[in-house]
Amino acid sequence: MSGATAASRRAGAERGRLLRWGLPRDPDASSHLAGFLVSTVVTVLAVRAFLAAAGYPQVGGDGLHIAHVLWGGLLMAVAFVLLLSFAGPVVRPLGSVVGGVGFGLFVDEVGKFVTDDNDYFYEPTAALIYVVVVGLVLLGEMLHGRRPHHPSEYLAGAADHAVSGLVGGFTRRARAEARDLLERGSAARGSVQVRALLDVVEDDPDEIVDPIDAVGGAVVRVTHRLVRARWVPWLTVAVLTLAGLASVGRGVWSWWQGADVPSWIVAGLVASGAASFLLAVRGLMVVGADRRAGYTSFRRAVLLSLLVTQVFLFRIEQWAATAGLAVDLVVLGLIAAELTSIDAERGGRAPVDGGSPDGVARAGRAGDGAPVTGPGREVR
Repeated sequence: MSGATAASRRAGAERGRLLRWGLPRDPDASSHLAGFLVSTVVTVLAVRAFLAAAGYPQVGGDGLHIAHVLWGGLLMAVAFVLLLSFAGPVVRPLGSVVGGVGFGLFVDEVGKFVTDDNDYFYEPTAALIYVVVVGLVLLGEMLHGRRPHHPSEYLAGAADHAVSGLVGGFTRRARAEARDLLERGSAARGSVQVRALLDVVEDDPDEIVDPIDAVGGAVVRVTHRLVRARWVPWLTVAVLTLAGLASVGRGVWSWWQGADVPSWIVAGLVASGAASFLLAVRGLMVVGADRRAGYTSFRRAVLLSLLVTQVFLFRIEQWAATAGLAVDLVVLGLIAAELTSIDAERGGRAPVDGGSPDGVARAGRAGDGAPVTGPGREVR
């Protein structure tokens, strides 16, 4: 009895505290979080562009103003109701997008709630929104990107897919996803039972369109085609260099023209831009001998620009810095696709490029070497 107890304790220690509490991480969480954050950013930019083009109209009258923060709260409530009402993974992508749109409408009006005069045009609003989004990215990376998934988490994901399959059947794509998760979790206790459960799920061609999968699949196909070209490393360095020069140059020019910003902000902008450029050059120097080391250096250059350089620029040039943010995100997606391809090749698996026989095209599973925001998923 004591030996069995000791073995049980060792197994519990290997699983970690969250798993012992019954909190397995969703292997598809990176896809859902990416959909949520992209929906948030797109909503903020779309709302700002629409209001500027329409002359900042107000909904209401007779002393009433129905701010879009209220619509944002309503959409977030709808997302919560959806996610709390239905079992299984099918509803999560839709809930992520609806919740992201709602959060975008909410956070866009943060200027009203940090100023005593309810100033929607409060200058640091863009920087505040940026910090919130980056903070959520880092939170997602901390939860899903730093530690590989335990086999029991993959097995729980397969069982979660079975929840939907038992009542609605499996499409070819859904069955391939469930079996992929099962193979990754085959070392966990209960895998035989989950396999038997998946085997009794009937085939069914009908399914709800996954908005994140549809957009993510197109991005994956494009990025995987692009990263196969030999000129992509040079283009990556060129884009990073030009974007960095544009960001730093714009910030320094605004400061030179009399923008009211401390000199340490400008110094940080220049220093971080130079460090990002050096990392990109280092990646170009080693990518020929070691592709993964080269693209890892590229990734660090983009993350430095995304998390440091752009933050300084937002303090100087608020909404103009969104162009640098967009460039960084696009380049980060290309780099993530290449890193996924490299890892798949080293692991003996074929990366998804939109042409797999199972039709699976998902965002990279967090914890398997792919960042939360990166596309690309391998299929066994």
